[in-house]
Amino acid sequence: MTQNLKDKVAVVTGSGQGIGRSIAIGMAREGAKVITNNRKPGSTGFAIMNESLVRNLNDNDRKVLRNELKTAAGDAETTAQAIRDLGGKAESFFGDISDFEVARRLIQTAVDKFGRIDILVNVAGTFAFSPIWEMSEEIWDKVCLVKPKAYFNCIRHALPYMIKQKFGRIINCTSGAFKGGGIRQANYSAANAGVVGLTYAVAQEVIQFGITCNAFAPNAKTRASFEIYAYERAQPEGQGPWVYDNYKIPLDASPNPDDLVPFICYLATGEAANISGSVFFVGGQSVHLYSESDIMNSITKQGDPWTIEELKRAVPMDLMRTHRSSTMQMYEIVTKK
Repeated sequence: MTQNLKDKVAVVTGSGQGIGRSIAIGMAREGAKVITNNRKPGSTGFAIMNESLVRNLNDNDRKVLRNELKTAAGDAETTAQAIRDLGGKAESFFGDISDFEVARRLIQTAVDKFGRIDILVNVAGTFAFSPIWEMSEEIWDKVCLVKPKAYFNCIRHALPYMIKQKFGRIINCTSGAFKGGGIRQANYSAANAGVVGLTYAVAQEVIQFGITCNAFAPNAKTRASFEIYAYERAQPEGQGPWVYDNYKIPLDASPNPDDLVPFICYLATGEAANISGSVFFVGGQSVHLYSESDIMNSITKQGDPWTIEELKRAVPMDLMRTHRSSTMQMYEIVTKK
């Protein structure tokens, strides 16, 4: 193990499997003491699939899904044990962090076990598909109670300790879907856009205390990747998760989650003290920095307010003259308009 995070204490939510597990183990390799977390012991099983949908799969797809779920199975304790097996220090904490009090106890566990909390990596998340005009309140809440609410819960309870220490690193997992993503999950897009906004706001408030807050959108093959693949193949044609089939992401396009760990660990180091309020897209050997949503064009009229007739001319000719939204670009490509 190297020691870039020696003597630091990290809490990694959603670290029973996938990206969170890789980050927790990676931070331990760098010398951090780690509190791992997921909702309950045992594999989390399906997020969107169910046995009825599994029966719709052909034999080969069903076998692939079962094998991948078995390979990906794990929980906070299996991750903590993997860290101990490497010679590191880790404790597991089971609990649903969308509950404010449970999140408090998670952070308190780090302080009680290891004396402090230096790093908070929020990775917990879930997803569910539905056209927005059919989406139930239950499906909306299922996703948005984790992101951004559970992230707020953990940040809220960690910050008093970090402020007192004059050091802290908060790293939130968002998704490229915060921009839409061409997939039928407005709940997930809204949740991850909320994470981006939360990251910007927290960063501005806490930089004065030596604390940074950043977000990353991962590109990695996880249990969720295989479940989305299976979900699509179990649905009747035209009823899968993608808005346009032309834009769906092939299963093999995503790299191993271990590949993004070095960059996340770097953001947690002292050397990254001047990086805050930034959002990155990370996967494989690539790291991309998102631009911020700044004003790019404007129209101004002196005197009286705009009339609708004036706007009919000014908006397309001036305000929108250099801009085509990703929504319009995608639609025009698919429909060849």
